[in-house]
Amino acid sequence: MYKRISTLPLSSKETCFLWGPRQVGKTSLLKQLFPRARRYDLLLSTEFRRLSANPALIRQECEALGLSGSNQESPIIIDEIQKIPELLDEVHWLIENRGLRFVLCGSSARKLKRSCANLLGGRAIRYELFPLVYPEIPDFSLSRAINHGLVPRHYISPDSWALRQSYIGEYLKEEIQYEARLRNLAAFNRFLEVSALTCGEIVNYENIARECAVSAPTAREYFQILVDTLLGFYLPAYVKRAKRRLVRAPKFYLFDVGVAAALTRRRVVEEGTELFGKAFEHFICQQLVAHASYSGLSYQLTYWRTSSGFEVDFVLGDCQAAVEVKAAAQAHDGHLKGLRAFGEEYPGVQRILVSLDASARQTADGIRILPWRVFLDELFGGRLIKGWPELCVTA
Repeated sequence: MYKRISTLPLSSKETCFLWGPRQVGKTSLLKQLFPRARRYDLLLSTEFRRLSANPALIRQECEALGLSGSNQESPIIIDEIQKIPELLDEVHWLIENRGLRFVLCGSSARKLKRSCANLLGGRAIRYELFPLVYPEIPDFSLSRAINHGLVPRHYISPDSWALRQSYIGEYLKEEIQYEARLRNLAAFNRFLEVSALTCGEIVNYENIARECAVSAPTAREYFQILVDTLLGFYLPAYVKRAKRRLVRAPKFYLFDVGVAAALTRRRVVEEGTELFGKAFEHFICQQLVAHASYSGLSYQLTYWRTSSGFEVDFVLGDCQAAVEVKAAAQAHDGHLKGLRAFGEEYPGVQRILVSLDASARQTADGIRILPWRVFLDELFGGRLIKGWPELCVTA
């Protein structure tokens, strides 16, 4: 079992939502953190049928426990809360009238939003759990991360390919289709493949719609389904204080590099290939997205690209650092053009190239060239940017 970085403290006295894609380890983490908690698992068909027929049962059973805010040791856990949105009214009542606290766990907020469910009006803190990150894995292997992905079961399994194909078939192509009530299943399946092939690229709804034989608004809605079900995210463009003409359309990434590889039927991605470079960038993006959440900083992650073609892969926060990613064994001046152009636009910003170099070095104009391990050690160790916290494996 992996030890996770988590911002869910054992002593928390607040109700919270814990969101994350399927199989990233939410249930395992909660069992570690709260081994004695009363839990309701809505993936169990008997539990689902019982509570969907009569949501008030959860209030009656909690009342029978005789708990209140003063004597409750562990939170009450409801797993896959999105399956029965009506339970949130009962939870709201128990919070307000009995002072009880809950952990409400889910893999999608789409049904809750669409049904205008009670999201507790600011009474619950939001947390997210992501696929594994670098410091959570002993003897971390970059090749395994890129080829297997970082969903816990996928990373460790010798038969990761079969597991990922099952994940795609049983979860992405069936459950997501059911939740979104899709009519054109063939088009959505094609869209999943195209979204993986274009992962990390600037979104062009018209081109993607043409590939999938749907309208541009339908393609836009398909992307929103992946965002709502936590299976992908947009990377917006950084456009603040712009002097140059900039590209403003967002990029899109799937939540896991291994799932993206399986959707495009890439069994093995060899170092030195163009595909490895794209996957390496995707991997670093995953680490940054998780760090922004786990650190509590919630900094925005963006990219920067001029209309003339200069580009920086990631801008951290409000220009606190600019990060370019190159899967090169020895970075050279040609890899630094985007960072140099960015430095001209935003003087004084920390500029970093993450690469496969063996040792860290710095150019005469102040660009740091960091091996990926050094970069991630500094990021999670709180040394990359002054004032950022160190993140420890705690659970």
